[in-house]
Amino acid sequence: MTADQLIATYFETGRPPDLPRDHFIDGRPAVAEAGDRMESFDPGRGVALADFAVGDAADVDRAVTSAVAGFGIWGATPPAQRCAILNEAARLMRAEAEQLSVVEALDSGKTLNEARDDIAGSARLLEYYAGAADKLDGRSVNLGNDNAAFTLREPVGVTAHIVPWNYPTSTLVRGIAPALAAGCSAVVKPAETTPFTALMIADLLVRAGLPAGVVNVVTGTGIAAGAPLVRDPRVRHVTITGSVATGVGVMQSVAPNVTGLTLELGGKSPLIAFGDADVDKVVDGALWAIFSNAGQICSAGSRLLVHRSIHAEVRDKLVIKARALRIGHGLRNPDMGAINSARHLAQIADHVENARKRGVEIVLGGTRVVDPDTGEGWFYAPTILDDLPESDDAVLREIFGPVLVIQVFDDEAEALTLANGTEFALAAGIYTKDISTALRMARRVDAGQVTVNDYWAGGIELPFGGNRKSGFGREKGLEGLEAYTRSKAVTLAV
Repeated sequence: MTADQLIATYFETGRPPDLPRDHFIDGRPAVAEAGDRMESFDPGRGVALADFAVGDAADVDRAVTSAVAGFGIWGATPPAQRCAILNEAARLMRAEAEQLSVVEALDSGKTLNEARDDIAGSARLLEYYAGAADKLDGRSVNLGNDNAAFTLREPVGVTAHIVPWNYPTSTLVRGIAPALAAGCSAVVKPAETTPFTALMIADLLVRAGLPAGVVNVVTGTGIAAGAPLVRDPRVRHVTITGSVATGVGVMQSVAPNVTGLTLELGGKSPLIAFGDADVDKVVDGALWAIFSNAGQICSAGSRLLVHRSIHAEVRDKLVIKARALRIGHGLRNPDMGAINSARHLAQIADHVENARKRGVEIVLGGTRVVDPDTGEGWFYAPTILDDLPESDDAVLREIFGPVLVIQVFDDEAEALTLANGTEFALAAGIYTKDISTALRMARRVDAGQVTVNDYWAGGIELPFGGNRKSGFGREKGLEGLEAYTRSKAVTLAV
């Protein structure tokens, strides 16, 4: 079915066709041991769209057991064959992109165009790591004597992937693609509000030639399914994207087993606009840095640090553009889609209401809204809070929604102090025409990735991850392979 047909079917029936609804274990759908089920909701309408299996420790045990057996097969598979299978998976993902995109938009609340970009990027991730699968070489070491020495790069074994709800497909693939390239197997626990694309992709991988058991998916809650997964001693590396509190809990859970860990956590990333910056570029950059995916992005540019000389002009132009953004159901392709859940919508609203009570100036938005076409759904208006002090709660805490905080600075030293003034250090954007200013700030700002004059510049070839409470470890780029391999030194006395 085409995207238009899928969308028409959904709006006519309230149910998308052919959704997978059970776990995916050992190469096929698997019902939950306890038989429990829960509903996933369409955020654009605020109604349930389908139910799915709720996993528990017994389901996790089955999945990890399957992954152990799968690793025995996949780890011994020739790298060139792993490369071919990952490339075939990328081909299938592109062939089935419209169905995956519709489900992604429907389940997460984002716009169809945003979902299409996510699927296209995920196919590219598979290709990128396919190209690395047969190049994970060791090195020959000169010990200065007649002994021969070399290193091997080996897969770590079974890996666990805890996937968030804001990017269900791309976050999944950026974790499992390098793991599979390295020869690891995987057990995936998608977020309970966005389970379906993970199940679809697991099936797609098997159809691409991946042996049964190499990728398994257990759906359900973090407490019932995620917790026993990360605690399982057979899991040798855990990759998780989530909140700081969740990350701390996972660190404590994996510690007894000395399990490897990649944490991608929160952010309060600054977009820094100097007085010489192109104002229109700053406005466009800031607009999409915070309102893409309704602000539900760990690396969103949620703080606009602007020089006093251009503050009023930037703010006023930004208000005009943000006010014009079209909000609506993601499948109708507006400018901005829905908030993923009623619970998260309430949290965003509480943040802004508390700011209002503190006397913060709200120059735009600050209210819950609905789809103007239907009067339904979980939406929050594009919101801008102006000229906040560095100690304000809205500056320091991650709101994770379409809420931009503006801070004003007078010189470079103050801009740097403000940029590094939170406990997060995930991303940063710098807008200036002065290359010296850009390079100085890029070196001094604490962030895992810095862009200049284009907030979303970069790509999958570059490492992604944060410092301090934004986490540790890197995904994407060649660095993304490091978590899934270990080095072994071999010396031969001759």
